[in-house]
Amino acid sequence: MKFSLIFEGQMNDASPSNEQKVLRDCVAQAVFAEEMGFDAIWAVEHHALTWYAHMSAPEIFLSFVAAKTSRIRLGHGCVLMPFGFNHPVRVAERVAMLDVLSNGRLDVGAGRGATQQEMGMFGVQVQDTYPQVEETLRILSQIWREERFEWSSDLMTIPNRPIHPHPVQTPHPPMFMACTKRDTVKLAAELGIGALVMGFGGPLEVAELRGIYDQAIATRSGDRFVSDHANNHLSALCPSVVLDDADEALRIGTRGQRFFAESIHHWYGTGLPPALDVDAGDDVAAMAADAKHVVARLSEMNIPASPSATTIYEVPQHAYGDRHQAIRYARELIAAGADEIMVICQLGTVSHEVSMETIRQWGEYVIPVIRAEQENLVSVRN
Repeated sequence: MKFSLIFEGQMNDASPSNEQKVLRDCVAQAVFAEEMGFDAIWAVEHHALTWYAHMSAPEIFLSFVAAKTSRIRLGHGCVLMPFGFNHPVRVAERVAMLDVLSNGRLDVGAGRGATQQEMGMFGVQVQDTYPQVEETLRILSQIWREERFEWSSDLMTIPNRPIHPHPVQTPHPPMFMACTKRDTVKLAAELGIGALVMGFGGPLEVAELRGIYDQAIATRSGDRFVSDHANNHLSALCPSVVLDDADEALRIGTRGQRFFAESIHHWYGTGLPPALDVDAGDDVAAMAADAKHVVARLSEMNIPASPSATTIYEVPQHAYGDRHQAIRYARELIAAGADEIMVICQLGTVSHEVSMETIRQWGEYVIPVIRAEQENLVSVRN
């Protein structure tokens, strides 16, 4: 079982001074995560999504963390791989450079960046996103196998050139895909790469997605593999605020989840900008109202409202509480089939101090308990 943190660079105050503080705080939290025994961190890539995600250059963020750490793995969670965002060769060059300078600690996740806000800025067409993401993954799996590389397909032509540098991990760093719905979980399995399950649906949804992933693994032919090195790892998002005061942790976590939900609704749908106050009233009631609005808007557009469209607005059942509640929730995610628990506490209304305390509580209490249980289970089986 692996434990990681994911960073959005999310903030309720988007002023330049606070933006700078939040990004530096994220570096401090990532470095502290290594001290507290976490196995990995992940950093998203998004563009022009005020409040929701200011992590526009994750390779630089990860480089700062790499320079300040020695063990923790560094994850692109994810690189936006449609060509308008990032040319495949530039992805490869940045990936390899960071893998070399971190001494082989890099993981690479693929994403689409499918908001109109982002696609419109870079000239990306939504119908091109899936085929271009898959194409970049195929290029990444092949680009360092020889001293020179060339590529020709209907989507991309790369003339014969040397690609520098070569990564430490050969033939390439482990590859993943950001998965926010059932189809992308199935696609990740068919492509032979790991799944980063990014939803707030909790253990029940993780169990369902694990079943889809495993079924696709069991029935795939391998014809769609992007590499000859398959990766069957599923990482599950774990929203978390852990404090000694369980009620206060629940209040802060619920407020953070509401901010996340309103921010994502604003940029991915038609919602208003998020409420920015740290204490903005009845968060549970506000999320319930937002969920009804989402269902109504989807109905207007003749789009069925899938469960995943509204799970982020449900009354939080996550690791918001004291250490005992966090341990219980971690056990539920493991039982649901998670290979990795990907903690997210860096939410826009959650302070740096609360995030640091959450990381400390996971490191000092939750992770040791879960690891001891896993080791005992292995001993019994042997």
